Amino acid sequence: MLAGATADELVDVLETQCGVIHTNLEKATVDTLPETIRTVLDAYGANSVVAAGGPRNQVSGMDGFYVQLSREGYDVHIWDEQEGRSNVEFAERAGAGIVFSDLTLAESGTVALFNDRFNGRSISLLPETFIAIVPKSTIVPRMTQAGRLIHAEESKGNPVSSCVSFVTGPSNSADIEMNLIVGVHGPVKATYIVVEDM
Repeated sequence: MLAGATADELVDVLETQCGVIHTNLEKATVDTLPETIRTVLDAYGANSVVAAGGPRNQVSGMDGFYVQLSREGYDVHIWDEQEGRSNVEFAERAGAGIVFSDLTLAESGTVALFNDRFNGRSISLLPETFIAIVPKSTIVPRMTQAGRLIHAEESKGNPVSSCVSFVTGPSNSADIEMNLIVGVHGPVKATYIVVEDM
């Protein structure tokens, strides 16, 4: 299944699965990404943001967007390993956490995050809401392909993070009769933004 799926077909599979896991899916280009994120933040009523740092912010133009958000009165914190525990303390009270997906599993609606000095686990775990920026090129059918890609990078001598988080929508739990309860711990709402041209 999905062995010969095109990138567009995988986006369709991801979008369908997002409906199952109570996750919003938006589509954007690099140019429209900032406005899409602003719309999501406003819909969530989130005026404090903790976001992953690192070079992808420069490549995508997000660094300038975060500066603009700060000027507009949003409380913005970019993850910085030099700040230690204060990163986590900010994430605990943040209205939204924003990360880049490293791999995205279409079939399950899962984003894989290679946690490192730019991208602490707390960003996707502690804020009230969660936003994942999903470069279209990161979408693969399922966990099998993710495992192969991680193994291939390790085999080439390219170290992969010692902590890989697999996040599937907002937090949830199910009782013994499988009645799904969303938002029981961690983020209560989630949005994935698929970006066409990253």
